[in-house]
Order: sequence, then C-alpha cells, then structure tokens
Amino acid sequence: MTPSEIQKQLAELTAENSKGAEALYEAEVQLAEAEHALDLIEQKAFIKHSGTVADRTALSRLEAADARLERDLCKAKANRIKMKIRGLETAIMAVQTQAKLIQSELRI
Repeated sequence: MTPSEIQKQLAELTAENSKGAEALYEAEVQLAEAEHALDLIEQKAFIKHSGTVADRTALSRLEAADARLERDLCKAKANRIKMKIRGLETAIMAVQTQAKLIQSELRI
C-alpha cells in the first residue's frame, strides 16, 4: 500500500466517522422522543384504569406495548450506530499503524 493510498483511505474513514457522529445524535434524539412518548402513554393509561396497583400497571404496560417497541427499536438503532463508529475508529487506528510502518520502512 502506497502512502497516497493510505492517506486516501484515512480521509474516507474520517469522513465516514464524521457522518456517524451526526447520525448518532439524530438517533439519540429519536430515542429520547420515543422514551417520552412511552412515559406519557404509560402514565395516562395508569391514571385512566381502576383497580389494584398491579392491575393498573399491567394494563398500562399493555396499552404502551407499541410505544415500548418503538423505543426499543430506537435503542437498537443508536447501538448499531455506536458499533459502526467503534468499527471505524478501529479501522482508522489500523490504517494509522500501517502508515507508521511504511514510514519507518522508508527511513531504513
């Protein structure tokens, strides 16, 4: 691998990593909104129902099932983006290591 190829690869990885930061922010905003919606649905359902606390809790959880699924999907999306960012950071470090090895070979 030539120094120019390494430089190009580093630039591509860095650009992709920058996109990941923005995607992670958007995913975290969606997660916060989904958690807020879930809390509202559960609390309103709890207040609406009568009976024992256990019954009201169970009924409110049933009513909020779709919102809970949406929240869980948002969590999964954010976690997937975090994993992708970690992978990109690892790839960047690997390319930097290759660059240092080539640099040291050129000095010899």
